[in-house]
Amino acid sequence: MAKPIVLVVDDEPDIRDLLSMTLERMDLQPETAADLGEARDKLLAGSIDVCLTDMKLPDGDGLELVEWIQANASGVPVAVITAHGNVELAVRALKLGAFDFVSKPVRIGDIRKMVKTALRIDTRATTPSPTVQDQRLIGNSRAMDRVRKMIAKVARSQAPVYIFGESGTGKELVARLIHDSGPRATGPFVPVNCGAIPTELMESEFFGHRKGSFTGAVDDKDGLIRSAEGGTLFLDEIGDLPLHMQVKLLRVIQERAVRPVGDTREIPVDVRFLSASHRDLAALVNEGEFREDLYYRINVIDLRVPPVRERGEDVLVLAEHILERLAGSMGIEVPHLTEDARGRLREHSYPGNVRELENILERSLTMADGGSIHADDIEIRSGGTRAGPGGSDSAESDLGAQLEDVERDALVQALEQTRYNKTAAAKLLGITFRQLRYRIKKLGLD
Repeated sequence: MAKPIVLVVDDEPDIRDLLSMTLERMDLQPETAADLGEARDKLLAGSIDVCLTDMKLPDGDGLELVEWIQANASGVPVAVITAHGNVELAVRALKLGAFDFVSKPVRIGDIRKMVKTALRIDTRATTPSPTVQDQRLIGNSRAMDRVRKMIAKVARSQAPVYIFGESGTGKELVARLIHDSGPRATGPFVPVNCGAIPTELMESEFFGHRKGSFTGAVDDKDGLIRSAEGGTLFLDEIGDLPLHMQVKLLRVIQERAVRPVGDTREIPVDVRFLSASHRDLAALVNEGEFREDLYYRINVIDLRVPPVRERGEDVLVLAEHILERLAGSMGIEVPHLTEDARGRLREHSYPGNVRELENILERSLTMADGGSIHADDIEIRSGGTRAGPGGSDSAESDLGAQLEDVERDALVQALEQTRYNKTAAAKLLGITFRQLRYRIKKLGLD
């Protein structure tokens, strides 16, 4: 089997020799070019698997080569080598289609990791993992077709992607599909809700700590970023990060290294960053609540997930899929959605999006009697489920927990009173047997 060929484009002979020796030790075949013209000739020959290019070349720059490759050799992953600290050029290269970048002075370990990742890109594109095949973005609307195309495009890159959209639209699913469709699919996918970590614990949770660095640090801890080594870190609700953590996160993304609490050294990390928020980050930047430099660093590529109200007939496709899953978890036949029920589902705007639709159908399934769901079984609460920042989400969650406790006590009492005869318990409670069985399963009483 022929060795993969990696083209090194640099006008400095010493750099070409160093990188060539590194590639040979990786059992790869190096090719070299000293300028843009020579690089284009070798790429046109059609045998190059990966291209590494310096930014400054005698007859142009690396950005020109990145653009040329997208138009003339789009199957070849290209990475650029930039001057240390020149983040603006690196971001421009990623926006133009480069899959990654490294900064000078070049670390051999970084080159090795980057080339290995690049060589997996074509393989991932043709043989998606079982995980990708199992997970689906449900719907046939043009809006969702655009999302699928964007996922396929950004999965090939290592650039940070900012996923935005309203609450409940499925931003984490999109992030997982980007990870599972790309060359890092065999690595970990680590989702983090930035708003759920107490401020005083954030630094330790993200960056790790050394034993004895503070009271309670009884062992070394890697932290969330290092736990995603070789894979993807998904920062959900990144707009909730306090400013002091935004500064530290920016450094990690730029330097590709973390410093655990209580340590004096930085540890290199190989992690792709994806982030999401339902808040308007640009507005937060204008209000001084989010750093502009971090905003532009995480927003190299942005991907909007559309709300349900923009997806037309997808609402019915989603409804069928959700009902199939809910019925499967309950061990019952999938109910039929009558025409009047379908009409009722169509007419709602779903401010809470897919999450709201799922809640509506879950309630409908417990209310329906027989094998069909009618319009009368569908309770749509005014205002949906969306809550603003600092709004009613947590209050609603607390109330829901209290109601579940009351319901659980009533079910247990009825079951004990009827000596666990479920038919008799359902009659005692004034609900159908199916509704009882569903509630028992949902509340963990089976």
